[in-house]
Parts: sequence; structure tokens; C-alpha cells
Amino acid sequence: GFRVGQGLIERFTKDTSRFKDELDIMKFICKDFWTTVFKKQIDNLRTNHQGIYVLQDNKFRLLTQMSAGKQYLEHAPKYLAFTCGLIRGGLSNLGIKSIVTAEVSTMPACKFQVMIQKM
Repeated sequence: GFRVGQGLIERFTKDTSRFKDELDIMKFICKDFWTTVFKKQIDNLRTNHQGIYVLQDNKFRLLTQMSAGKQYLEHAPKYLAFTCGLIRGGLSNLGIKSIVTAEVSTMPACKFQVMIQKM
């Protein structure tokens, strides 16, 4: 996921102007990046303005097929590991070192928590 994220960001940002700040980069990830990869924008982006961002997708494409029952809820985070790598790789190529974790409380919704690591 990490390597794929790096490659995708290279391709998507070659024609865009430079980003002003961290929040600008996260908005790009939520709108343009997510739309290109998953055919929809992130539903909600929240931040505490101290380097933690929460990206919420209420109908995540990779979980919609298995969201029929509760029996898959405990296995759902395994399917989000690739996407965590995708986000982390994309941010890495934009100069942001981060830790990305995912959580699923109700399917097919999920939250990705991005913790920015200051260099």
C-alpha cells in the first residue's frame, strides 16, 4: 500500500501547485486522491490542529461487499491495512511522516486516524 500510495501521489500532483500547509495536503487526500482511488470523497475530515486527523468514510468500497452481517466486523481491519499504507505512502511523498490506523465500528463505515510525526 505504501509504495502504491507514493506512486499515485506522484502521478496526481504533477500538475498541481504547491500545497500551503498540512491541512491543505489532507484536504487534497480527502477530495482528489480519494475520489480517484475510491470514486467518492471522504465523508468527514476532522482535526485537533495538533497533528491528528480523522478521515471518515461512511460507505467504504472495500467493506460494502462484506457488510451484510456482523460476523465479519472483527476481520474488517485486515482489509484496511492496504488503505492505511496508501494514505501513509501518499503523505510520505508529500513530505509528511505519519502513522495511519483504521477502525471499524459499524460496517461499511470506517475511520482512518492520521498522526503526523514532527521531524
